[in-house]
Amino acid sequence: MNDNLSVDADLLTEIQTQGVRLMGTRQQVVSRKGGAGPSDHQAMQFSGRTLMIPTFTQTAWESKYTLSGDMLLKNNEISGELIPVTEVQLTAKPAFYDRVTAEGVPFSHIATLHSTDVLATTVIQTCIRYENRRKACQFCSIGQSLYAGRTINRKAPEQLAEVVQAAVELDGIKHVVMTTGTPNHSDRGARAICESALAIKHVVDIPVQGQCEPPDDFSWFQKMKDAGIDSLGMHLEVITPSVRQKITPGKAEIPVEYYLKAYRAAVRVFGRGQVSTYILAGLGDSRETILEFSAELIDIGVYPFVVPFVPIRGTPLEDHPAPSSEFMASVLRPLSRMLIDAEMRSAGTKAGCVKCGACSSLSEYEEELIDECD
Repeated sequence: MNDNLSVDADLLTEIQTQGVRLMGTRQQVVSRKGGAGPSDHQAMQFSGRTLMIPTFTQTAWESKYTLSGDMLLKNNEISGELIPVTEVQLTAKPAFYDRVTAEGVPFSHIATLHSTDVLATTVIQTCIRYENRRKACQFCSIGQSLYAGRTINRKAPEQLAEVVQAAVELDGIKHVVMTTGTPNHSDRGARAICESALAIKHVVDIPVQGQCEPPDDFSWFQKMKDAGIDSLGMHLEVITPSVRQKITPGKAEIPVEYYLKAYRAAVRVFGRGQVSTYILAGLGDSRETILEFSAELIDIGVYPFVVPFVPIRGTPLEDHPAPSSEFMASVLRPLSRMLIDAEMRSAGTKAGCVKCGACSSLSEYEEELIDECD
């Protein structure tokens, strides 16, 4: 291992934004191709820190980082030499993937492993906007895994409960993320999230995050809390109105002001730091816009989970470049300071993407600041 390159937040940010080329065939490991949320990734562990690293994207194929066996190598652009950087472990296939329901549905079609100890599921694998590209989020690949036969459209509450229980017992799962395609214009998936949470909590006591768009009726927040949802994600993704119109045309019909109103209502139910939103950096929002909006979110009590945009094959943005590591570091470093000053660290979130942290190096910047203070 090369001691000249320590695995710090800046290096992890560079690896995550550029992606990694895989040398040789790899089997029985956790990866994500298509589907809802961040995709085309491989779960990799760096000195115990797990990140989802793009491996199936054009950016990754052109990356200067290559994984050969357990060693991450960096291409020297001058000499062409591959220089050892650090050892990497890949997350192994979990035991629950080998099980099927009584109806013959593989457990992996109902929920999947994220990072090393997080179970994720898309309760409803279709969206009212996805089939209409004039309305669909341009980065979204929610239908890809469904069309490929790697999942089922509607995960029944009892199916989810069975899979979660098995994943906890067999693989030590620590928390659950439940997202959903938007099924309608009223509850926007909150009802399905409630039904699923109730079933899961009936069989196993485990923290659960629910994710959906802001519902028309904010009383759904208390209903989700009562059903067993411990933290809530309502993902804006992009901020600037013109960027929203271009990237998320359907969601842009819901004003940012309405999201802010929903965030305030949700924080009153779930508490500070237990409500979060994804912000995809690299789609047109400036550094200043992201940081200014994040400051507003933090003041409300919402954790702004800023992640680098990953171009996913088969989507309208498959050729859109990923953000530079310099841009990401210029956002994540000051953002981590804002979060620590507000006493709203990722470690305090009960469940979900923020607690997992694998899709962004943000929590690594938090840890570095904490270490500096110590």
